[in-house]
Amino acid sequence: MNWRDDGEAAQALNQSFAELEKEIGKVVIGQQAVVRSLLISIFSQGHSLLVGVPGLAKTLLIQTVSRALDLSFNRIQFTPDLMPSDIVGSETMDQNRNFKFMQGPIFANIILADEINRTPPKTQAALLESMQEYAVTVAGQKYPLERPFFVLATQNPIEQEGTYPLPEAQLDRFMFNLNVGYPSFEDEVRIVEATTTDKIEDVRKVMGKQEIIAFQQLVRRVPVTRNVTEYAVRLASKTRPGTDTAAPEANQFLEWGAGPRASQNLILAAKCHSLMAGKFSPDIEDVRAICLEVLRHRVVRNFKAEAEGHSVEDIIKRML
Repeated sequence: MNWRDDGEAAQALNQSFAELEKEIGKVVIGQQAVVRSLLISIFSQGHSLLVGVPGLAKTLLIQTVSRALDLSFNRIQFTPDLMPSDIVGSETMDQNRNFKFMQGPIFANIILADEINRTPPKTQAALLESMQEYAVTVAGQKYPLERPFFVLATQNPIEQEGTYPLPEAQLDRFMFNLNVGYPSFEDEVRIVEATTTDKIEDVRKVMGKQEIIAFQQLVRRVPVTRNVTEYAVRLASKTRPGTDTAAPEANQFLEWGAGPRASQNLILAAKCHSLMAGKFSPDIEDVRAICLEVLRHRVVRNFKAEAEGHSVEDIIKRML
């Protein structure tokens, strides 16, 4: 990365993003908005929760991203009998009766937490430290995780029986909540044509670990004007019912609002969004472009909103 200045680095990120979209698009047809948001969360050093019914290529998307970024990848299938040690690892005794730490699957660059809501809260909590501190603690010993590190979790929204809804504390650790919808008719035709033959698309490596870390640091250095920061904070504070800054929709339809981490993520994601659009500083439109992904899992509807059929997305849009 022999960039002369941040301007040249920003141009490199913009070019790399276009190449990533092209490579991922070889395998994952459609879902451009989800791909874009997922890449924004990665370059903003955030984690993402992908919500969608089975068969929409959520797992394939994450695997393809790891190949294009040349990152180590582990998939953890969350089940009701999964234990914390199955994620972080455990200490075992060797032949000399000395304890030795055996690393769990959490020790990779990209972790796919598949169907994360199928495991009890005790096991879900095993991810908390790794997502926030980039380390795990076993038997009083702290083990750092290699950077870059991302948890990309999937969740099925339609099967509620036998699931354990993620607590607000864990949901707040995810930068983005991405809704993966059905493909369009044309995209589904292309998907069927591409997946019912013996042809396998090869995904080219676009960048490596050091470049990703350098781009993450670049995003942090992007300047933001005071009015954009104030807009992001004002937007997050509007969701907090019972406060002086609450919007009428929040008091009417929300039980709980977004905390300060939402404001932070709004700005970080807006910075990355602006770089990917070829701009060197975010504006209010960049904040608006990513606000649904940042806020939708950080606000809780009340009974009135559920009874009247108001979705979280509708309430947030009305606040805008």
